[in-house]
Amino acid sequence: MATQNEFKQAPHKLLVIPGPIEVADEVLYANAHPSMSHVSPEFVAAFGECIRMTREVLFSKDAQPFLIAGSGTLGWDQVAANLVEPGENALVLHTGYFGDSFEECLQTYGAKVDQIKAEIGAAVSQLHIENALKSKKYKVLTFTHVDTSTAVLSDAKAIADTVKRVSPDTLVVMDGVCSVASEEIRMDAWGLDVVLTASQKGLGTPPGLSILVASQKAMKVFESRSTPITSYYASWKKWLPIMLAYEKNTPAYFATPPVNLIYAYQASLSQITKSYPTLEERFAIHQRVSQRVKNSARGLGLRQVPLEDACAANGMTALYYPDGIGAADLLPRLNGKGVVAAGGLHTSIKDKYFRIGHMGITAVDAHRGDIDLVISSLQEALAEAKANKGV
Repeated sequence: MATQNEFKQAPHKLLVIPGPIEVADEVLYANAHPSMSHVSPEFVAAFGECIRMTREVLFSKDAQPFLIAGSGTLGWDQVAANLVEPGENALVLHTGYFGDSFEECLQTYGAKVDQIKAEIGAAVSQLHIENALKSKKYKVLTFTHVDTSTAVLSDAKAIADTVKRVSPDTLVVMDGVCSVASEEIRMDAWGLDVVLTASQKGLGTPPGLSILVASQKAMKVFESRSTPITSYYASWKKWLPIMLAYEKNTPAYFATPPVNLIYAYQASLSQITKSYPTLEERFAIHQRVSQRVKNSARGLGLRQVPLEDACAANGMTALYYPDGIGAADLLPRLNGKGVVAAGGLHTSIKDKYFRIGHMGITAVDAHRGDIDLVISSLQEALAEAKANKGV
């Protein structure tokens, strides 16, 4: 069997959808760890280290991580089941497809949901948020930090500041599935109460791990609820003792964790938190790579979905097709050049745009040449598509 230093993943097409993303050889090797008991001392130590490093990524000292087998979607269920009691009000900020999904999840658990919907490509204004918060008492306000369907980046700090000023009891819940580890997030300093994410995007790990971090304020709200938790698998009453035990290097059991995936997550977190670049440098690199991709696209006459650069994500880019060109003209040509990009997701404009992810090692490891390949392939594929269509 190859050692870690010898292991190289098989040649493959470059995956630059907005997640799952490319993973490092070391992470993939860790995912091939021999099967282990989930209560063995070795695994418990690895799990505990993942809990601590997850806090580091979010600049939090005392928030409570939950690492559970599942997708990022499970984070919505955790919020709805543990923090919102049936009949309570929730305010959802909508910047794309995932605002509607979070609303549906909250309603499934009995919440009364209002939504503030921004126009496509825009973020919700602070004035609209303030007016809504003044209209009634909301238990939670939720927003998608980077909506993968539009590449719109919401201003997390400004949103949290508005909530703290206008409605300080309202919990600020951030869906960071497409932003954690590629966008700057300072959970404690900004006053975010929940950050939920998943393993397969900026955190650079294969899919399958739901990652949620709850502030001590959110945990007190959970502990003081007056009605039963409305989920079994997503219940923090079940999972909190497990997380506390693992962090103390003590085995515990509720449901089997994804053992191999935890080892992969540990390897990726170690790269993110313990080696170059630092977290701050990592965010700056993502910003530089983002500008390079967006400037190149602009030079090709392509227009972004986000209406302003200030609300455009750093880990992905969403671009409208030029007139006369569609998904069938461009995406297969990119694929033929070894680059796998994503089509549209937002239902209103699904056939009008495409999406490129540039987060994790694709952005951070310049020696791979991923961004060079993306830009040159896009230029060539677009020229071929236009020539074929006579555009």
